[in-house]
Amino acid sequence: FFFSSEREAKMALRMITEKAMGLVAKQYQAALGASLAQTGLRYEDLLNEGERDIAEALTLADPELITGRTRRIKRALDLGFKRKNLQDYAPDMELDIYKSELYETVEKIRARDQEYALLNAHNK
Repeated sequence: FFFSSEREAKMALRMITEKAMGLVAKQYQAALGASLAQTGLRYEDLLNEGERDIAEALTLADPELITGRTRRIKRALDLGFKRKNLQDYAPDMELDIYKSELYETVEKIRARDQEYALLNAHNK
């Protein structure tokens, strides 16, 4: 492969990297989805409550969302303790593993914090 410029070489490398990352991401998402389906968790249930923006989003979230999240986590802990699978208890249960209810709020909080940091950058 010969490229006429360094820019074209970087673009080609970026395209190859993005394609490879896309394939790996799809495989990882499928494996993670299967693991989450065994426990009945959603992807958002894995978010770390110790992070400030996640904790703030949880305080602003609808109480039903918090209740559902807590119940899913407790159920997953119970199933793990019993070494059982959710499909053993509820084989017909349909799960929406990648349903996003909280992440939009997290993104808004992060954007707000970034804007605040940019506006106050002159104070440093």
